[in-house]
Amino acid sequence: MNPIPIIYENSEIIIINKPQGVAVQGGQNIAHPLDKELPLQLGYPVYLVHRLDQETQGLLVVAKTPQAANKWTHLIGEKAVTKEYDAICIGVPSKPKGQFKSSIKDRGVEKSALTFYEVKKTWDIDSYRLSLIHLTLGTGRMHQIRIHLAGAGFPIAGDDKHGDFKANKAIKKLTGIKRLQLISSRLTIPVDGKDLTFELPVPFDVVKKENSEGTTVKK
Repeated sequence: MNPIPIIYENSEIIIINKPQGVAVQGGQNIAHPLDKELPLQLGYPVYLVHRLDQETQGLLVVAKTPQAANKWTHLIGEKAVTKEYDAICIGVPSKPKGQFKSSIKDRGVEKSALTFYEVKKTWDIDSYRLSLIHLTLGTGRMHQIRIHLAGAGFPIAGDDKHGDFKANKAIKKLTGIKRLQLISSRLTIPVDGKDLTFELPVPFDVVKKENSEGTTVKK
């Protein structure tokens, strides 16, 4: 496994760029999870304070001590940390900005969930319209963004759990998109009384294949 990129570090936390396909937490039949691989890379333990889905790439906070983990878990729960994402979606919302609000079952319990969105770019690929949507979490439920977008009729391209399977197959053939097109792209955290913002470039683009050998999505 390649080294996990470190974006920021202080005495309490590390912000990493989690690769797509890497599970944050280990378990049965999960190879090379982050909570095992990162300590091997760093030479000391780390403690999880929030999570990203295995197929979601991007910015993630981990703590260096149990005390720091408790502090940052609380800060995230109190919305002192702003988490933003970008996704390529199938379909285009009628309004360029808005919000998705609904109840989502999170670990067996129905909870209210809120996601703010802004359409950044659109593409027309044969009979399909795709959009790059920037998303900001108002709450942090399990699979919230994927569920909200799918429920609103704009599933994330490559989402094999909550997405449109027929459309995914067609778009894969047309563009080469194979995997979940979702990145944790921007993170704002409070440090020493100031907000620090970290941002990753969005690695996604959509281009129709010239032929069966064409490649279309920047990985």
